[in-house]
Amino acid sequence: MDFNREGLAIEVDFSLPAERVNNGPEYISGTLQNWAERAGIALMYIQPGNPQQNAYIERYNRTVRTEWLGRYHFDSIEDVQDHATRWLWTYNNDRPNIGIGGITPTQKLKNAA
Repeated sequence: MDFNREGLAIEVDFSLPAERVNNGPEYISGTLQNWAERAGIALMYIQPGNPQQNAYIERYNRTVRTEWLGRYHFDSIEDVQDHATRWLWTYNNDRPNIGIGGITPTQKLKNAA
């Protein structure tokens, strides 16, 4: 979420079909495209080769890689899923984010209410 930099979800599995990813034109499923068209929603894509147009998610992905994904060896997919869930909670509730004034995403959302 752009407003408070909240991490909404982390999907971890051996295989992620398009219906679960919906993350860019190469993964967008026909189901999502059809739903958006029926709902009158225009899907907007970043231009190929321009990840800076999606800077928030690129920064978030780098944070995931450097803070936990690239630091550990996992014994099972369940172990990775558990670690991802715990890290996401910490990211949203305990970890100050400089980009939103040194508070957590949860605090930013509460302050807006």
